[in-house]
Amino acid sequence: MPLDSYGVLAGTLHRHFRDRPDAVGRWYHVNLLIDAPAGLYHCAIDVDSHQSATGVRWKVLTLDAEELGPAGAARPGYHDLAREPGSRALDFIRHPALVDGVAWTAGSHVEATLALEPILVRGRSVLVFGEPFRFGRGMHNIHQNQGDPYGSDWWEENGTWQDGATLTLREDGRYDAFLSKFSTQADMTDDDGHPA
Repeated sequence: MPLDSYGVLAGTLHRHFRDRPDAVGRWYHVNLLIDAPAGLYHCAIDVDSHQSATGVRWKVLTLDAEELGPAGAARPGYHDLAREPGSRALDFIRHPALVDGVAWTAGSHVEATLALEPILVRGRSVLVFGEPFRFGRGMHNIHQNQGDPYGSDWWEENGTWQDGATLTLREDGRYDAFLSKFSTQADMTDDDGHPA
């Protein structure tokens, strides 16, 4: 069974901030505040995992809007998305623009944060893909949402065409994209989003 809901938020980056560090100095999210027609949205991007010493893996890409297809053309606001090819949905394993040969980087929460923050330019147009909060305005599950192993808490949320990502629009009309996934998630999945 996939995520309860999946969509894209289009708006303008108001600001970003890191979680308050825990007792050993770790934080797990970089948070965005995004201006959209309905108001300010809070988006939590994972940069570490409570379940693994190796945190997340990530890559940063620069993409032409045409490469993204419909994904790059959302109007301001939140939009539910069909989880299928040809919609605005993203799939790290199946979307042609995201399967580009750039290797995933593994590292600490600090390294992931330092890879993400340069694309978070205040005032940039931004697209955030993921699951909306059940209550209030915001987004989470802004990471790969497939490939979780059998027996994990997230096995039942596996699904194709429902990956979360953060894209910011550059002055040259291209997008900077930050993609992340947990180190326990598979690189290849079957038609149900389970590890292949």
